Amino acid sequence: QVQLVESGGGLVQAGGSLRLSCAASGRTFRTYGMGWFRQAPGKEREFVAAINWSGGSMSYADSVKGRFTISRDNARNTVYLQMNSLKPEDTAVYYCAGNPTGWSTSRAADFSSWGQGTQVTVSS
Repeated sequence: QVQLVESGGGLVQAGGSLRLSCAASGRTFRTYGMGWFRQAPGKEREFVAAINWSGGSMSYADSVKGRFTISRDNARNTVYLQMNSLKPEDTAVYYCAGNPTGWSTSRAADFSSWGQGTQVTVSS
């Protein structure tokens, strides 16, 4: 497994941008598919974006397509989520997750490693 630590959350006005980072420990990071999920108050955790082990395949939730970009740097053991044109409905705790299959998947059940989460709040 990999251990994951998110950073970069905060308070931003609607229309603004944030970049989340997820630092991973462990030599197997470069073989893992990675993803971002989020959970808003009173709602279930939902898929945001995923990327495969090489960075060559990405997938996104419809609600963030065209606004969010997932990327990874295997040399730095880090995955990123660039979030632009933020909306109040993007407010949530964002979680980084790793899946040992290496694929880009939106299924939470495929992910075996989870970070503690970072809060993103978008004000209107």
